[in-house]
Amino acid sequence: QVQLVESGGGLVQAGGSLRLSCAASGRTFSRNAMGWFRQAPGEEREFVAGISWNGGMTYYAASVKGRFTISRDNAKDTVYLQMNSLKPEDTAVYYCATGFRWDYSGSYSSPDYWGKGTQVTVSS
Repeated sequence: QVQLVESGGGLVQAGGSLRLSCAASGRTFSRNAMGWFRQAPGEEREFVAGISWNGGMTYYAASVKGRFTISRDNAKDTVYLQMNSLKPEDTAVYYCATGFRWDYSGSYSSPDYWGKGTQVTVSS
């Protein structure tokens, strides 16, 4: 069993930055790929960013590429999402997930574990 707890969300003005954190506990974190998803009201959940178990491979959705950076610290069992140049359309609940596979096309399998999410609101 894996528990994921997100933090770092909040209200920010357009052009600002936030850093989300996801602390994992339970099964071996360092051997699992991790990812961030987001869901805005009335929209489908979007795969935003993914990172391999050792951080050597990353994926970004086209909508965030160049603005968001995913990273991980296996010693702290934590994955991060640095979000810069935020836009109002980035407003969503952001979820951390693990126990899934992804590829560079953005295809992914259904994650086994999800966090409860953290709200990010970007005002114009």
